[in-house]
Amino acid sequence: MDDPPTPSGTDLPAVEAVRRHLRETHLRPKGQRPASTARGLHHTALISSDVERTIGFYQDLLGFPLTELIENRDYPGSSHFFFDIGHGNLLAFFDFPGLDVGPYAEVLGGLHHIAISMEPDRWTEIVRRFDEAGIDYVIHSDVSVYFRDPDGARIELIADPLGEMYGQKVL
Repeated sequence: MDDPPTPSGTDLPAVEAVRRHLRETHLRPKGQRPASTARGLHHTALISSDVERTIGFYQDLLGFPLTELIENRDYPGSSHFFFDIGHGNLLAFFDFPGLDVGPYAEVLGGLHHIAISMEPDRWTEIVRRFDEAGIDYVIHSDVSVYFRDPDGARIELIADPLGEMYGQKVL
């Protein structure tokens, strides 16, 4: 895979100097970090344009069981539904019938991608399913597969264990 292009006018040594400063200022060695105040990610909620299509994609193609489907308490007529993505974590969706929600877009404060860890054998099986289903994807570093869901959200399936990124401990 070719290296990604550098954005025009980007001074990469200056960017790395800032990154180095941030690490030196804020990143504490594992034994010196305080415990997190959080218990974990309860759920991440995305928007679905078609509940049944979303269920088919996430449950039938990716293998994430649907665990609940209820009315959205904030918008009558809207559904709030959840998929088990392992380790006590959920991926949730809302549909918003009648709101004319626009297409997926990357915006400041918005979603770039969701990375979900899988066992390597399951990861390989899902990539095979993508080929059979004609799903476009890109593999990076032999352990990450990036693709878009039916509504355009970027998803990464990573064969690295939780707490690792490309073989390096990040937790």
